[in-house]
Amino acid sequence: MAGPNAGYGQVVEYIQDRLYLASYDHPPDAKTPFPYPPEQPKSPSKRRAQTTTPSTKKRSPVYFTVDDTLLYNSFHADFGPLHIGHLYRFAVHFHDLLGDPANCERAVVFYSRTDARSRANAACLVACYMVLIQSWPPHLALAPIAQADPPYMPFRDAGYSQADFILNIQDVVYGVWRAKEQGLCGLKDFSLEEYEKFERVDMGDFNWISPQFLAFASPQHQPVAPIPRDTPEYAALPSTISEVCSSRLPLPFKNVLVHFASRNVGLVVRLNSELYSPAYFEALGISHIDMIFEDGTCPPLQLVRRFIKMAHEIITVKHKAIAVHCKAGLGRTGCLIGAYLIYRYGFTANEVIAFMRFMRPGMVVGPQQHWLHLNQGSFREWWFEDSMKEKLAQIHPNPVTPGRSPAKHRATAGAATTPPNNSQSKRFALGEIDHNEGAAVQNDENLPAPTPGQPRKSHRKDSRHHPYSRTTSGNIATEKDTNKAGEHKSQRFNPDNSESEEEAQLRMLAKRSSKSPLASPGQRSVSYSATVTASYTLNDDIHEERENWGSAIHTVPKTPVSAKSGSGNISMTKVRSSSRRATESRSDSKGIRKPSGRIGSTGSPTRVKA
Repeated sequence: MAGPNAGYGQVVEYIQDRLYLASYDHPPDAKTPFPYPPEQPKSPSKRRAQTTTPSTKKRSPVYFTVDDTLLYNSFHADFGPLHIGHLYRFAVHFHDLLGDPANCERAVVFYSRTDARSRANAACLVACYMVLIQSWPPHLALAPIAQADPPYMPFRDAGYSQADFILNIQDVVYGVWRAKEQGLCGLKDFSLEEYEKFERVDMGDFNWISPQFLAFASPQHQPVAPIPRDTPEYAALPSTISEVCSSRLPLPFKNVLVHFASRNVGLVVRLNSELYSPAYFEALGISHIDMIFEDGTCPPLQLVRRFIKMAHEIITVKHKAIAVHCKAGLGRTGCLIGAYLIYRYGFTANEVIAFMRFMRPGMVVGPQQHWLHLNQGSFREWWFEDSMKEKLAQIHPNPVTPGRSPAKHRATAGAATTPPNNSQSKRFALGEIDHNEGAAVQNDENLPAPTPGQPRKSHRKDSRHHPYSRTTSGNIATEKDTNKAGEHKSQRFNPDNSESEEEAQLRMLAKRSSKSPLASPGQRSVSYSATVTASYTLNDDIHEERENWGSAIHTVPKTPVSAKSGSGNISMTKVRSSSRRATESRSDSKGIRKPSGRIGSTGSPTRVKA
């Protein structure tokens, strides 16, 4: 909650008398007014006990800030959130202040400047500290800053275009919390020295996103052509860590090879054009595969499905890690790693983008953010389908029973069937219209301008993977479904079909239903319609009356009206849309209290008069 001294900045209480979050126009000092909360009135017994011990005046708090020490290295107009290395340094400094004996009875105020970016980074840092280190639930970590005035500024991507997808502090906090709950993020085994060393471009430019995924920028080294295994050139490649260290490779490439070989990386996935030879990884026993797609665009879903299947096998069966890179290790790399994290752990798109930026700043750029948001449901469906297939395979090793025809040939004749939920009929990824036969022809002149560029990347003008390419929203109907729909339509509306006597009666009944029948005096008005209801008797078998309207099959709604007779049998009478039926049913129920006359309501059993 904001303090009353607005001129000195806002003060938010996290832990009473212990931790506060504030913002000041000028660095505070010991004379800066601090809005301690007023003391609550005490009970008479506590007041009597307090007379023996004089109250001590609260000491001035301890102020500290990280505005000039923990700096965010922006790519363009992005300014945060601060990464996990910043959080580690903040926690160490904060714990040193709390552990100092001179501060045992003093409140600690973490403050920032009053500009919007500094306030947002400071508030996000404290909330993530509460979740990741103090194990607060995310809603409690966000509650103190929820009513800040003005609200905290949202974060944006690292692209050079105008931001059209934003993340707020809540997305970052929930992303970090979900990663902590799934065992993907923690400070117990975190190495600050290693993180700050290898995040530098001249030292390798890579970061661990989770224990299974590593994101890095593409190494660059000549020659780039693959080297066959049965050649002297391949035999001369370094095959051990010591040989790599003594080689003449560039330092960033050397650090990448040594780190991957020592940290159980089993697969390297390249998403950009060739800038090095994959034989250097293969000589160390690390598999290498190319899944190249255009810079600044989004991958087709077929490629994502293949990546997820391959990555899941590497992680769960071979128990190895996967390193993914594009040119900068941000945009395309974040798409594939984020898709797997959504698939496996149920992140939302906002949560996974925020968490990946917390581990490696700048990940997922421009339209790739919208792509993750649009396809997050498909990734979760894939996990559900794969999980169910594994469970069914364990329960039924042989799902097909010999001697029985396939299910598609055993459909009931005349029954209405629901088209299967075919995931292939969904829209393709953004920027992929090559194989969409049913898509309308899009003219590039009618599309918005693409993103001006990616951080540390060069954009290629190619309409095949346009950042804003799109497909038609409708699904492509198959020829079989079209023929089936045409058959139903011809059966329903063909005037040559003969009309049964019951259909003629229903049509006449529907015409008469538009006229209101004359209600007899004292009779409750009843709403009449052409709906035909069924008669049920609980003592006999339950019969269902169904009427065909055209060739479509509809289940007739049931309208039970219960009455309790002297014999103890409960019967449900049939309600017809006829005034004569209403009169007859009224004459048959003499001596019985009239039940509710509303069609569709089940009245309570009535009592027989004595």
